[in-house]
Order: sequence, then structure tokens, then C-alpha cells
Amino acid sequence: MDIHDETPSEAARDESDLARFGYKQELRRSLGVFSSFAVAFSYISPSTGIFALFALGLTTIGGVFIWSWPIVALGQFCIALGFAELSSHFPVAGSVFQWTKYLSGKTYAWFAGWIYLFAGILTITSVCVTLPLALIPAFNNMGWNMANSLHNQRLVAAVTLVAITVLNVFGVKLVAIVNNTGVLFEILGMVVFAFVLALFHHHQPASVIVHTGGTSLTTGTFLIAMFMSLFVIYGFDTAGTLAEETRDPRRESPKAILASIAGAFVIGGIFLYACLLAIPNLNDAIKGGFGPAQIIDANFGNAFSTVFLLVVAAAIFVCCLAIQTSTIRLAFGMSRDDRLPGSKHLSKVHPTLHTPIVACIAIGVLSAIPMLQYAGAGIVAIAATGMIYLSYFVGNVSLLRARLKGWPRVKAPFSLGKWGLPLNVLALAWGGGMLVNFAWPRAATNPTPTQTGLGLNFHWNWLNHRPVLWTVLVVILLVGGIYYAAVQRTKPAHLQAPEG
Repeated sequence: MDIHDETPSEAARDESDLARFGYKQELRRSLGVFSSFAVAFSYISPSTGIFALFALGLTTIGGVFIWSWPIVALGQFCIALGFAELSSHFPVAGSVFQWTKYLSGKTYAWFAGWIYLFAGILTITSVCVTLPLALIPAFNNMGWNMANSLHNQRLVAAVTLVAITVLNVFGVKLVAIVNNTGVLFEILGMVVFAFVLALFHHHQPASVIVHTGGTSLTTGTFLIAMFMSLFVIYGFDTAGTLAEETRDPRRESPKAILASIAGAFVIGGIFLYACLLAIPNLNDAIKGGFGPAQIIDANFGNAFSTVFLLVVAAAIFVCCLAIQTSTIRLAFGMSRDDRLPGSKHLSKVHPTLHTPIVACIAIGVLSAIPMLQYAGAGIVAIAATGMIYLSYFVGNVSLLRARLKGWPRVKAPFSLGKWGLPLNVLALAWGGGMLVNFAWPRAATNPTPTQTGLGLNFHWNWLNHRPVLWTVLVVILLVGGIYYAAVQRTKPAHLQAPEG
């Protein structure tokens, strides 16, 4: 399972390395490269995003939507390469917050961390509320007769949130065991389903990937169809966030970051193509809004569809777990520098469990708040994904500024060398373009509360006619700006960095 504590000599090496940044070893180093990869892969979780938004891509531009998968993967891989280099230079908990702190200073890093913290919280919520979309139909197929209502979805999501919070309280070893097992099932499940569909239920020609099925293919519709891929391929930096719990993180974290995105691309791509091949009738699938569950049900019937739903539910659960683990480590990293309200308590690590228990509970509680205004998984996913891409963009701006000033001056075990600057520019161009795509006001991907028709109500008529992502971002930045000006602005910075 690749989960065991370090030898005394390994521990001394990694503790000494961490001490150079001004921190003492409090979290337990028990993750090897596979476990670190597995947590990042679980955060990406191709089966989660494909299950949730396959229908959006298919109904928008037919089989052509699959081309968004390699485009998004390539764009995100440019970002991942830069983050891999950063994780090799700065192997400390907090990813984007820590990296920008050493590259751009206190104020910039604080806002980068604040945005990323709430992006993580919203992502936890969005994936928790995605779980019942697979679990409730699976229960019903087994005779439970549970209504797939917003109330029941919220109830299942709340139970999921409590469960992953308890698991995170009891330590990264337990999280890694659950996570590694879940990743193996997800990979094997997706590959097995893909090959069975492609070999025995091949209804569409290989050219289905260039068929629109009567839909309208334009630049605008392709950008909408990209949202499935955009919702899947992020979170790879989690391997860097867990650096203080990874053995030899300067070498292993970059490997895990890049392997997670490459693995998700290959596994997800195979499954997507197999699903398209297995559609009995493309036009009917588009009209019916088919997702993978409906495609499998159409080919195998109820029993096989139930197995698929249970595999997806397990994958979504470990995805929830990985996202919360990552967000907790970010909160811990920021509070250790006294950068959050209640930092003294949030940064306290339990001496036996080696976990920041208060931070675990706080992230769990904050992730429950969006459920009070729950109007469907898709609405939460819009805000969560847009905020994540903004966080990555902010991190890449900081990285570009540092590169233009001569960073890195010291070579780390993973280095992009002369390719660092052009890849950084490509990452910014990609990220900036996708931010415009996310922020664009349209009913399909960034609706106003009134356009959702699902009861979302911000209790202010003017806000109810503004796009959801705009409102969420402005509120988070406004609250953060007030807090920073009132509390954080005059606090000294923790900027002990052993290398430039």
C-alpha cells in the first residue's frame, strides 16, 4: 500500500529539510509516491466528473465533445509542470499559498491562499452533493425506493461530509488506506467497464467522435461542452500540499503531481471513448441527456448499471476524502503562519493522531454551509471549479513574476530548466482563457439564481439576477479584503526560505 513511517535516517533528513523553512515536523510522514499519487488522482477522480457532466457535453455538441478532454488535459499539464517544480523547491503544506508566499510576499500570498481555501471548501461541498446522484439511484435499483429529491441529496451529502471529516481526524494513514483502495477500484472499474463496452457493445462507428448528432457545433457551444473536462482535471497539486506527510517530497511530490494528471487523462479518455461507442442511438441519447449510467443500463440492464453506480459512488467518496484532506492541509499551513481567524487552534496538531483536529472540524463545518442554499450539484460545481482555476491563475502570475526576476537561482531535484518560462506563459494564457469561459454569463454554465429554476435565492432581488460565480467571488474577496485590512495587514510575515 506504500504507507509506512520513515526510517530514523529518512526522518532526520526530511525534518532537517523542513526546519530550513522555519517549521518543525508535526504531521506524520508516512506517504510514499504511490500514496501521494493516489490522493491527487482521487482529487481529480475522472469517474466523478465524467459521471456528473457527461450529459452536458453530449447534449451540447454530440460525440465531438470528447475533443475537450485532450485540450483541457494539455492545458492543465502545463500548469502541473510548473507546480511540480514549485513542489520540489518548497516541500511544505499549503501548495499555492506557500509557493506564492516565497515568490511574491505576504499580501499576495494571503489573498492567493484565501481564494484557494474557499475554492477547496466549495469543491468539498460540490463533490459531496454529487455522491447522492450515484448512490440514490443505486439504492433504488436495489429496492430502497428513496426519492431522488434535493432534500434527500442534501441528507446523503451531509452524512458523507461527517464521514470524511471523521476519517481525516483519525490521520493521514487511515485516509491513505481508504484512498489507495478506492483508487485501485476506480481505475480497475473504469478500465473493465470501458473494455466490456468497447468489445461487446460497440454500436457507434469509430468516427462517433466527429459526429454532432444534429447539435450545433460553434466556438461557443464547444466552450460550454468543455465544462465536463474542466470539472475533472484539477487538484493535481494535492501531492504538493501533502509534502510534509510524504517521504523525500522534493523528489516524490513532483512525480505524483505529474503522474496523477497523466493517469487521469489516460483512464478517463479510454472510458469516455468506450461510452460513446456503446451509445445505441446517438440522437436518442442526446435528446434523453444520457450519461454513463444510462448508456450502461441501455446495454446491460439494471443489475450491471447498479454495479457501475456503486463503483462511481465509491470513487466519489474517496474524491471527497482527498479534497477535504488537501483543504485541511492548506488551512493548517496558513494558520501555522497566523494567517487565519483562530489560527492558534487551527494549527494545533494532536500529539497522537498527528492531525490538526480543529482544522478538520472547521473545514467540515464551512463545507456544510453552502448546503443550506442547496439547489443542485451543478450550481455548487460552477462556483467551486471557477474558484480553483482562479487560484491556479493567481499562482502562475506569481511564478511568472519570479521567473522574470531570475528564479530559480538554485536547482531543485525536479527542474524545467529553459522550458520553465515558455511553459509558464502557456499556462497563464490557458488559465486566463478558461477564466473568461467560467465567468461568461450564460444559463448553461454560469446562470443567475433565477435562471436555475431550482429555488436558489440570495434574498436580494438584484443579486438574484447576477451570475452565481460573480456573486460568490465578490463576496469571498470582499470579506477577505476587510479581514486582511483589519487584522492581517500589520502582522509580520513568515518568509524564511532557504533558497531563491
